[in-house]
Amino acid sequence: MSKDPLEILGVDIGGTKIAVSSWNAKGERLGKERFATPSRPAEAIALIEGAIGRLRSSAPGGLAQLAAAGISCGGPLDEKAGLVLSPPNLPSWDRVPIVAELERILGVPAFLENDANACALAEWRWGAGQGYDDLVFMTFGTGLGAGLILGGRLYRGREGSAGEVGHIRIDADGPLGYGKRGSWEGFCSGGGIERAYAEETGRAEATEAICRLAREGEATARRVIATSADKLGAGIALLMDILNPGIVVIGSIFARAEDLFRPIMEKAIEREGLPSARAGCVVAPALLGEDLGDLAARCVAMEGLKNA
Repeated sequence: MSKDPLEILGVDIGGTKIAVSSWNAKGERLGKERFATPSRPAEAIALIEGAIGRLRSSAPGGLAQLAAAGISCGGPLDEKAGLVLSPPNLPSWDRVPIVAELERILGVPAFLENDANACALAEWRWGAGQGYDDLVFMTFGTGLGAGLILGGRLYRGREGSAGEVGHIRIDADGPLGYGKRGSWEGFCSGGGIERAYAEETGRAEATEAICRLAREGEATARRVIATSADKLGAGIALLMDILNPGIVVIGSIFARAEDLFRPIMEKAIEREGLPSARAGCVVAPALLGEDLGDLAARCVAMEGLKNA
């Protein structure tokens, strides 16, 4: 199979939004559609199909040279069977055959990958992880997951569930995340930050607004962000001690609010991590920015074709 496919379609499925993008052989994005994630999978598939139709009609040649589709989605998944298995942020998506649906719509192979793995591949190939053989990518968005590049290869684990770091219990109690209080996702995710703020104030605010309030000096927002930053650093120190990576790349919330998180995070890493592990490890924001999800889905298709 060619390592340089002609055209690619990417589908990035998140807990709050879905983005569908088309790409030419040069890696140029031809078009993109984005919409809120419906709770019902059937509705989501219908919206994806509609977006694909519009992208095809607007692309030069109508994507006649389409080689494959890549799907990036939060886990747990069964990548081999092409199923979405009720991720925490997509609870009604129970055994959804997303690969079969995309192949039906497109008539070309489709490949599925955990979003953290997909983003790890994209940042390793084109972003902050270039040049590193050992990399941890952390999503830090709606939820918290990790993609692991170890020894120059994506590490999935025996059943493909490696990197579900959001499920780690990092404290005896705390905001609910990944089904339990005190989990790392409960402290270090958009959902967790928003729940922690709401529990203290009785007000619902988006993470972006909570970060803005923290910058403006609001005491509760500053306290919630400080707690999240401290737990972020403590968890990263744990990963450093266990995996000894060369770089930890963090996306979404950290990439947009590094100024709020980094000072407290670094103190926690210094407090909790082994000196030898932390001394040689860089912690960096994702370099691909708002394009990361789209590039991750594209990378899934490229990797799938390469390994087919």
